[in-house]
Amino acid sequence: MVSCTVYDRRWAVEGAVRTKRYRVDLNDEERAQLEGMLRKGRTAARRLTRARVLLSAAEDRQDHDTAAAVRCSIPTVARIRRRFVEGGLEYALSERPRPGAERLLDARAEAHLIALACSTPPDSRPRWTMQLLADRLIKAAIVESVSDETVRRTLKRGRSSRG
Repeated sequence: MVSCTVYDRRWAVEGAVRTKRYRVDLNDEERAQLEGMLRKGRTAARRLTRARVLLSAAEDRQDHDTAAAVRCSIPTVARIRRRFVEGGLEYALSERPRPGAERLLDARAEAHLIALACSTPPDSRPRWTMQLLADRLIKAAIVESVSDETVRRTLKRGRSSRG
C-alpha cells in the first residue's frame, strides 16, 4: 500500500508547528448540549453538522480530518470554529440572517386576499385568475402594486383554492 502526505508549502517551516488561530474549548455544559442535540436528531441538518464540527474541533482534530468526517469543506470547519470563538455556542450553531425583500402582503392583506379568493368570481367567470385577484387588491387600495406571482405564492402558502 502506498502512503502519501499532503501539505501546504506555505506553512511548512522546519521544526515549526502551526497552531490554530481559533481553538474550540467546550465546557461540560456545552458538550452535553451538543451531544444531546445529536442524540435526539430533531434539529435542522445544518445545525447538527455544525454541532458535529464543534465536537470534533474540541478534540483538537485537524480541519481536513473534521471536514472529511462531517462531509463538509475545510473552510466551513474554519468558519464554524471562528464563529464559536467570536460569539459562543449559539452564534456558531445558528445561521446569519439572509438578505431578502420585505413581504408585500402583511397579515391583513393576506386575509383580504384569501377572503376575495373564496368569494364568487366576477363577470360570470368560472373562477378567479391570479391576475384578477392582483388587480382587485390594487383596486381596493390594499397594496399599491402586486404581481400575480405574489398572489399565487401567498395562496399556495395558505393552501387556498381559487374555486
